[in-house]
Amino acid sequence: MPSKNKGSGISQWPESERPRERLIREGPAALSDAQLLAILLRVGRPDSSAVQVAMELLDCLEGVQGLANRGLEELCQVPGIGPAKAAQLKAAIDLGKRVLAAPLSTGTRVGSSLELFHHYYPRLRDLRHEVFKVVLLDAKHAIIRDATVSEGSLTLSIVHPREVFNLAVRESAAAVIFLHNHPSGDPQPSPEDRTLTARLVAAGEVLGIRVLDHLIVGDGRYVSFADQGWLEGETGFAPAPAPAGPGGKCIERRAKAKVAKSTRPGPLEG
Repeated sequence: MPSKNKGSGISQWPESERPRERLIREGPAALSDAQLLAILLRVGRPDSSAVQVAMELLDCLEGVQGLANRGLEELCQVPGIGPAKAAQLKAAIDLGKRVLAAPLSTGTRVGSSLELFHHYYPRLRDLRHEVFKVVLLDAKHAIIRDATVSEGSLTLSIVHPREVFNLAVRESAAAVIFLHNHPSGDPQPSPEDRTLTARLVAAGEVLGIRVLDHLIVGDGRYVSFADQGWLEGETGFAPAPAPAGPGGKCIERRAKAKVAKSTRPGPLEG
């Protein structure tokens, strides 16, 4: 932080101390989190520089990670952060997530649960509510598209097989993969997760659409029903290897156990 009054604008600082000029000269690694944020904010308040506002923002959010899981309204509660600046920050964060997400475009063949984890973890890791997604595949297990089936609360997402397979039938999918996040960070499946998965597998069998896997994404780790042997029949791709994924590693495989089939409705609990 420059030895200037905190209310002085960055434009009045010596050029060697201005965050943007330092980034150009030394690279982003040389800057603190507050200085990088100040470049996005551009200006502060009449009594505080953009760096000072950035420091206050980070203090309120308990670090830069808090930017990822706060909404626009929460960001705007910090003096000096209005809707426009909050939108700039959220846009930058989401662009970063998209850069981290490995490309899985239409026509890409899915080879493992770890590959899916690499792609979806940056998109799901910071969500504060459950999101249930389906990945639609053709007969060669190449991606047709993915879709969000349901968005729920902190611990609950309601999914009905009819909604899932209506989409699969419309897109002429031969197979599907399900995935959802647990905001708690613990990817271990609940009894409701297992029950719902069994119902989805059974519905897919009736329609001739194979369920290749169901991934539950937690904090830096995940559980794959296919890798654990919890799906009946062949999953369609080999179990994920052991190397760590972004921010964590695969959960150890446990003894094989079939999921019990049930006709009861199945909410997801995280």
